[in-house]
Amino acid sequence: MVTVPPERFTDRVAVVTGSTRGIGAGVAKRLAGEGASVVVTGRTREAGESTVDDIRDEGGEAVFVRADMREPDDIAALFEATVETYGGLDVLVNNAGVETNTGVAEATMDDWEFVVETDFRSFWLCAKEAAARMDEGAIVNTSSNHAFLTMPGMFPYNAVKSGINGMTRAMALDLGPRIRVNTVNPGWVAIERTLSEMSDAERREIESIHPVGRLGKPEDVASAVAFLASEEAGFVTGANLLVDGGRSAVMQDGTLPDYRARRQGRSESGRSSRAGAAPADEPDGEGRE
Repeated sequence: MVTVPPERFTDRVAVVTGSTRGIGAGVAKRLAGEGASVVVTGRTREAGESTVDDIRDEGGEAVFVRADMREPDDIAALFEATVETYGGLDVLVNNAGVETNTGVAEATMDDWEFVVETDFRSFWLCAKEAAARMDEGAIVNTSSNHAFLTMPGMFPYNAVKSGINGMTRAMALDLGPRIRVNTVNPGWVAIERTLSEMSDAERREIESIHPVGRLGKPEDVASAVAFLASEEAGFVTGANLLVDGGRSAVMQDGTLPDYRARRQGRSESGRSSRAGAAPADEPDGEGRE
């Protein structure tokens, strides 16, 4: 049971992008539970209004502003609406994110633009809009443990998440000391989309490779975000905080293809295509062990 600290965000205003469901909704609810007036935003009005209703049912304050993070005009309007509604801005949580489950070779320009514009460019544009309206404050960028370790078929998501870590450092230098900027890097989190993609057996296996023995919850990430956004982290900026149940401390190769078999297959292909170029019992460089 997580004990929520006294209202660290009383009289503070927070924008949480991608907060209609999942981790973002958990963050919005946590900040509102600690006293913040929260702007919930995303592309789906019904889901956003549901998150607002949940916050208000618990006695919190929130509004929904629809915005597509791929549209710069929507982003500018989001922050204008925030100041019009609440009179200022103190916290930005850049959380909007998508992925395509494609590899380097099969990813298309559409895949690239979809992920980069949503997960990366919007973080920069939101930070610019927020900084122009903040006297002092904090920005928390949501990245992933894929920024440190990754798996096949996650491009360009994994590249963008690494980029977010670098963006955070740049923002911390350029916006400090007025605004602190940090990154939270979640791992496996039990949200509806993630759970729908795995069987019970797969979930048990994934839980077993986490040192904490379970998947994360949106509340786990929300606790880390709330800390980084609060004055308790007043001497923390430009940092990356892993929230992945120790997963990144584990060396586990079950998700990888058999690279040795790939190497052997490439060697055999190379020999057959150059038949007669060298005797079969002489190494030609390609197949040398």
